[in-house]
Amino acid sequence: MSLSAEQLRNGLDALAAIEPCFARMLKQIGYPEPRIRARGYQTLLRTIVGQQVSVAAASSIWTKLETMVGAGLVPEAVAAAPDDLLRAAGLSRQKIAYAKSLAEHVASGAIDFDRLPADDEEAIARMTAIKGIGRWSAEIYLLFAEGRGDVWPAGDLAVQIETGRLLGLPERPSERETRRLAAPWSPHRGAAAIFTWHSYSARAAAAKADKMPL
Repeated sequence: MSLSAEQLRNGLDALAAIEPCFARMLKQIGYPEPRIRARGYQTLLRTIVGQQVSVAAASSIWTKLETMVGAGLVPEAVAAAPDDLLRAAGLSRQKIAYAKSLAEHVASGAIDFDRLPADDEEAIARMTAIKGIGRWSAEIYLLFAEGRGDVWPAGDLAVQIETGRLLGLPERPSERETRRLAAPWSPHRGAAAIFTWHSYSARAAAAKADKMPL
């Protein structure tokens, strides 16, 4: 379950009490909507399928995969599917390797998305053992699909950009610096991350309307 609207509001109110930039921006743009993804294997498989392609293309590939491999794309079926079949559905050689790695991990019981470790770093380590699942993908999954409230995807470009802007920094902080800057925001860094995307989108929309410079 993702962070609810109430959890986001409570987390951001707590942040606003300790960090003036959150209080200021909350008054300007309001609270973000929850970001929701389904829990489980299919969400990560969709992430792999959708890498570096449009939403429409990813949807088309997914439909073809279900037609060729079977509805639901169960792990055992994906793991056993011939590479040529997956390529015909639209997956690149790299994505085939990633999809099969994910399917094999699930089918063998090496990972169970209903029983990921409670510790965020342990869960990230378990997920990044799968080919094609990097730290960012694991963090996004834990934040959006499991609602883990202190996950902070510091490697995300928009998070870095908006963290720098919110704090009035002269340039975008590095991933390492972004992690350091957010340390005082624990245990509400998940809400902070969602708010940075919300703020980034608001700035982009305002800039498009010539109301706020990017």
